[in-house]
Order: sequence, then C-alpha cells, then structure tokens
Amino acid sequence: MFEFIRTHQKLMQILLAILIVPSFVLVGVSGYKSFGDDANTLAKIDGHALTRQEWEQAQRKQLDMYRQRLGQQFDQKMFDTPEFRQSVLDQLITERAITAEAARNHLTLSPAKLQKLILEAIKDVPGIFKPDGSIDMEVYRRVLAQSQGLTPEGYQQLVMKSETTQQVGGSVALTGFVPHTVAKLVSDFGAQEREVQELAFPAQQFMDKVKVTDEMVKAFYEKNSKMFETPEQAKIEYVVFNAAAVSSQVTVSDEEVAAYYNGNAKRYTAPEQRRASQIMVALKPGASAADKAAAKAKAEAILAEVKKAPADFAKVAKAKSEDPVSAPQGGDMDVLDRASLPKSLGDAAFAAKQGDIIGPIETEFGFHIVTITSLKPESVKPLAEVKEEIAAELKNQKAGKKYSEMAEAFTNTVYEQADSLKPVVDKLKLEVKTADVAGRTPSPAAGQAPYNNAKFLTALFSDDVLKNKRNTEAVEVAPSTLVSGRIVEYKPAAKRPLADVEPMIRQRVQIEESVKLAKKEGEAKLAAAKANGSAEGFAAAKLVSRANPNGVNQAAAAEIMKADVSKLPAYVGVEIPGMGYGVYRIGKVQQPAQQDAAQRQAEEQQISGMLSQQELYMYVDALKQKAKVKMLGSVTAPAKTDTAN
Repeated sequence: MFEFIRTHQKLMQILLAILIVPSFVLVGVSGYKSFGDDANTLAKIDGHALTRQEWEQAQRKQLDMYRQRLGQQFDQKMFDTPEFRQSVLDQLITERAITAEAARNHLTLSPAKLQKLILEAIKDVPGIFKPDGSIDMEVYRRVLAQSQGLTPEGYQQLVMKSETTQQVGGSVALTGFVPHTVAKLVSDFGAQEREVQELAFPAQQFMDKVKVTDEMVKAFYEKNSKMFETPEQAKIEYVVFNAAAVSSQVTVSDEEVAAYYNGNAKRYTAPEQRRASQIMVALKPGASAADKAAAKAKAEAILAEVKKAPADFAKVAKAKSEDPVSAPQGGDMDVLDRASLPKSLGDAAFAAKQGDIIGPIETEFGFHIVTITSLKPESVKPLAEVKEEIAAELKNQKAGKKYSEMAEAFTNTVYEQADSLKPVVDKLKLEVKTADVAGRTPSPAAGQAPYNNAKFLTALFSDDVLKNKRNTEAVEVAPSTLVSGRIVEYKPAAKRPLADVEPMIRQRVQIEESVKLAKKEGEAKLAAAKANGSAEGFAAAKLVSRANPNGVNQAAAAEIMKADVSKLPAYVGVEIPGMGYGVYRIGKVQQPAQQDAAQRQAEEQQISGMLSQQELYMYVDALKQKAKVKMLGSVTAPAKTDTAN
C-alpha cells in the first residue's frame, strides 16, 4: 500500500484533498438528492434529507482513514464516543450547506478544468496512457479501485465536489489578518521568561511514615477492580481471500503473450524523435509586404552565413535570432512536437534529415532557419523486452475476471459450510492461518494483520460465532480482501485474585499516601512563604519559559507560567502525581534578550491562519442558517453499524 502511494503521489494528493482537507466530502453526490422525514432522517439541509445510512457510511470512511493514518497506534475505542459521532454528522451538514450555496451561486467545474485536474493527477501512473496518448481505462479503473475503491465516475464526482466547495470557502479563508502589534503581544507572551526558585517535597522522603494495612489494600482492590481484569481473548483460525490468492491460480502462456504483442504493436513502438535548433527573424502582426520582404532578405543572408559555417549555428543563433526563448540556448528548440508547431514549420522540420539546414520558412511569427541536431528513428521494443510486462498485465486481466467468481464461492462456502474452514480452503486452494491472542478490538501489537480489523473482530465475537462455534461471514477488511474465521479457544474476561496483585497494590497505596503527606507539608510551607515573602530553603533561581522548562517538571512549569505575577514575589504549589509536591517562588518576569525574527514571523503567520479558520467557521455557520438546517435525529448513542459494517 505504501509503495502504491509513493508511486502514485499525484493521484493520492487529490484523493487526500477530498478526504482530509475539505473534510466535508465524505459521501457521493447522489446522496444529496435524498428526500424524506421518516425516522431514518437525521437532518434536513436546504430541504434535502440526510439519512442515518449516509452518516454511517461517512463514519466508516472516517474510521478507515484514521486506521490507515495511525497504523499500529489506531485504537477504535478512541473514536467510540458521542463527540466523534456528532463530529461526523456536523461535517456532513457542513458539506450539504456548502453544496447548497454552490448550487445557489451556480458554481461548477468546466469539463476542460475537470479533465485537466484528472490528467494532472494521473500523469505519472505507469501504463496509464496508451501509445496514442489516450487513457487506458482498464489501468485507470484498477488504480482507482486499489487506492480508494472508486469508479471513474465516482472519482469525477468527488473532484467536482471538492473544487466547488473550495470555491465557496476558499476566498473567506484568505481574509485572515492580524496587526503586527497584536502578533507581537502574543509572541512576547509565548516567549516570556520567569525567574523561579524551587522547593521540592519528594514523596520518597515520606515513605517510611506510611504503614499500609490490609484494609487499605482491600479497599484499593475493590475500588479499582477494572485495573486487575484480564481481558477476554481467543485463539482463532482464519482464511484470507484476496487478489493474490486469485493471481496464484492464474497462468498465462507464451502464445497468449505473443498474440497480445502482435495485436498491440503500436503500444510498444517508440515514435521518431527529432531535436532541432532555429534562428528566427521576427515579424510583427500585420506586417506590410515591404517589412516581410526585408525580413526574408535578412533571413536568407543568415541562412547563407550558417551554411558556410554550420558549426557556428549556435553562436549565430545567440547573436541574431529574435526568438526570446530559444536564442539564449543557441537556438535549441528541444525535442520537436509536431502538433505544437505551425504547419509550414512542422512540415519542413519533419521532412529534413539530420544535419540539414533549411529555410527561410515563413510562419505567422516570422522567418525561420532550422537545423536538425539529432534524429532518433521510430523503434519497436522486441518481444523479449516486454514479455514479463505483458504477462503480468494479462495475468491481472484474467485474475480480475476470475475474482468475482471466486469471491462469490468464498462467501457462499464459509456461510453454507460454517462448521469448518476446511471446505473453503480445499475448494479455493487457500491457507488456514492462526492467531493465538485476539480480542474484540484491534491490537497495536498485531499491526496490519488481516484479522486485526474492527469489522472482522466484531463479527468474530458475535453471539452466533462465539456460542455456536461457527465461521464468521466473509468480511471485507480492505478493497478486494475478504476474511472469514472462527474461534478455536475462548477465555472470558476475569479478575485477578487479590493475592496475585497484593504486592503491587501495597506499593501503589504507599506512594499515594506518601504524596498526600508531601502535599500537606508543602502546602504549609506555601502558606508560610506567601505570608512572609521568604526565600528560605528554596534552590537557586533559574529561568523557566513555555518553550524551555529548564528541568522543572512539565506540570509544574505549566502552573508557573499561568500564575498571577501582578505582585512579586509570587508563589505556586503543585502536586506532581506519583512524585510528590513542589513549591515555586517567582521572583522576576522578563522577555528574552533576543528573539528569533524568523520565529516571530512564523508565529504571526500561524495567528493569521487561526484567524482565517475562525472566519471560515463563522461563514459556514452563516451558510447553515441560510440552508435552514433542521435536526431530526441523534447520533450520540452508538449505532449498530459502528464497527460491524
């Protein structure tokens, strides 16, 4: 997957822009045309319904996006919250409000602009263009399907929607401006330094004063029972059906390769390439006959000059050519593209031989003297050179046709013969894989393993599969990748006995009680210091800033920088969890002697960006009011399809 992204960067840029930058673009255009006020409708925007199915689809897309971006760090529990579910709905409503505004203002994307965007996105994809310059639609479809599971039509819709939504909000996002004085105040605030003295009360000093009783241990155990639960887990076996499984069962003969090569000869033919240099005598538009005659005479004189000394062509071109582009390059026009040349110039240049000096050739721009500096004739790649490429392409074509048939057989077999995975393994020549530890949610330790997928694990731990020891249904865990599995051994969640965890609890309680004693003594010192302003017992002063805590605990540094310093010295007391308590005396507040100008500029740009975003949010809120958004349903409770679909 990462190799695909690396080699198809342009295409992925548009896809990521659609999925991430304008985060509203989450569902197809067709969904916007839904109507209805039934219980399935979550909201009405500009009179159009937004359904629960559309929201569920959008939520799945968001989860898949985060799963891909976070990799092993992805934890589905992080997103199983009312806030995340509501954020997806808010994004959809924003999308619809912007789409409605684009429609009201007749904003659209011309076919030419759409074509340009798509061509720019796919121009570097290997094999995407045929020899005649047209798009190979089979390769195009395959690339879109592999990257995002899209059809060409769906991709066009998403590009059009992305462009029109950016037209609506783009100009607003550019209006953010912050005065230099305001930016300086914010920058100064961030760079501010405070001279601090520390008096620490480490918990370790109070450990001997704490006696942990059996009652304290038992109370902690009962109050924090979740800490001592071993999660449910299962040993599983599973089978994976994907394009590779199909490809391994497909062969291509030498005869098929040769037939394809002979039938697509143009594809393996490199056209003739010729490079040329020119000297041009320019003509102004609407030049008179006399001007044309004078220009032609000048060109003929130059032609005679370079024919006498062909080796000086580049030198003469630099001195006398009136073409501002090629003259500085010694007249070099690079490799010629006949279609981009005026007809008379193209006909003459492509009729000449290497080394010929021809002219003057009249065009609307003037008179041209041309020499062919190199000529590479048309060539055909031999079959041996492209044999592997053709075989791989034919194999992919065959596999694509066979995939649907085998996928249907996989789905039916694991369902109809659900007591074992052996029938589907034997039928489709697959391999049974095992995992010794699997839970209800993906595990970072399992990484990208096919079974470590939220949808599959939900199916695996469903009542039917768990209690009846059946195969799961065929679950699509990635584009063109199906997985089915079953539980071999199951261990339910259990609470560890108190005896097993008692030493750990005693240590934990002792630390907590020691921190309490440290805090009590520290607070007494804090009160006394505030009363008399004394610095007795405090360590040497050091400078602390938001960027550089200078050895002070991060939690304490944050409180120091938040403290009220209108009257100095100021004092702050901070409990440091698990470590003790600290009292801090702030004696001076100052700005650094020098502040990096580049950093100030970057901070000013960042503040302007934040302001632009705020203005954009306000604009979107206005669009929602204009679209008369009406809420009809709630998504704060988990939906049945959060992970199962």
